[in-house]
Formats: sequence, structure tokens, C-alpha cells
Amino acid sequence: MLALAAGIGGDYYLGDQTLVVRLLALFGALAVTVAIAMQTETGRAAWTFAQEARQELRKVVWPTRKETTQMTLVVVAMVILVSLFLWVVDWGLLAAVKALTGQRS
Repeated sequence: MLALAAGIGGDYYLGDQTLVVRLLALFGALAVTVAIAMQTETGRAAWTFAQEARQELRKVVWPTRKETTQMTLVVVAMVILVSLFLWVVDWGLLAAVKALTGQRS
């Protein structure tokens, strides 16, 4: 964390330099931070987790564009149907309450 904080502090210290120099200093500090983290058990565990997550991501079967479009249309249609149903129920309850209380529109 100290190396990363030094990199961020260095970015502010090099504030009058070009953006390229500042980014190189920041990425250098980030590289040092990662190198230090890889020497710890937690860092190695995080790296192993990232590798396993990448392997699992490769196993995913992503939907085609056609499937995505069809499912989106189904969701939109269901939202419209449920909203109409709830509007009718709300209107019916409002009419019932008005009838029970004797109010007129």
C-alpha cells in the first residue's frame, strides 16, 4: 500500500510534468505494488482467483444477438402487460373506495 501511495503522491509531485511522464510514474508504482503483493500469500491467492475466474468466463455460452433481442422484447412486453394489469386493479380499487365512501369524481 505504501508503494501505491508513493505512486499517487508522485503523480501530484510531478504535476508540472507532461501527462505521459505522470502516467509512467503511476504505472511504475503500480507494477512495484503488484510485484510486492505477489510475494504475499494473499497476493498469490488473489492471482489464483483471477486466473480461475478467467477460466470460468471462457466456459460461459453467451447468447446470440437474436436471442438477446427476443428476450429483451419478451421483458418489454411483460412490463407493459403487468403495468396495464396494475393500472386496471388500481382503477378498480379507486372506484370501489369511491363507491363505498359515497364520493363522486
